[in-house]
Amino acid sequence: MKTEKEKMFDGEPYDAHSAEMISIRTKVKRILHKLNVTEYYTDKSQEVMNELCPNSAQNIHLEPPFYCDYGDHIYAGEKVFINFGAVILDGAKVTIGAHTMLAPGVHIYTAGHPLDADQRDVWEDCKPVTIGERCWIGGRVTICPGITIGDRCVIGAGSVVVKDIPDDSLAVGNPAKVIRKLNGVTSV
Repeated sequence: MKTEKEKMFDGEPYDAHSAEMISIRTKVKRILHKLNVTEYYTDKSQEVMNELCPNSAQNIHLEPPFYCDYGDHIYAGEKVFINFGAVILDGAKVTIGAHTMLAPGVHIYTAGHPLDADQRDVWEDCKPVTIGERCWIGGRVTICPGITIGDRCVIGAGSVVVKDIPDDSLAVGNPAKVIRKLNGVTSV
């Protein structure tokens, strides 16, 4: 029989309010507290970042304050930079490619909830999010469950990403729409 965490990570309905899940999130909140009050750019802050995100590159940078549900479902590549106020609800795997930058206030959600209120009281599920390499995700962008953003993309500030974005795209708006291909240009 699967644990609630195993069901969650496998994308199956699970009970987020079970004692098991609350215990896991409580442990993570203690680590987040250490991260969010640790002195800026110290060996201790890097140690706490690596404790929180053990499946990420050793040189991930999380600018406090940072918030997540589990941390161990975040798979960030080399030299990923996550700026102030990011929220990553990582019930499913969140992959962030190498050299990707998340601006202040980016929210990444993997959790989904049933539309039916009775079912919503009992379970939720999660879908993975993938962000490619060398992307720039603008301030206050929201990325919804199940989304894939290709390599070298730029997502404009305030956008809400509800559909996949192909490689080398500039996407903006709510909902985010590709407004042009970047053709290898990585800055705008």
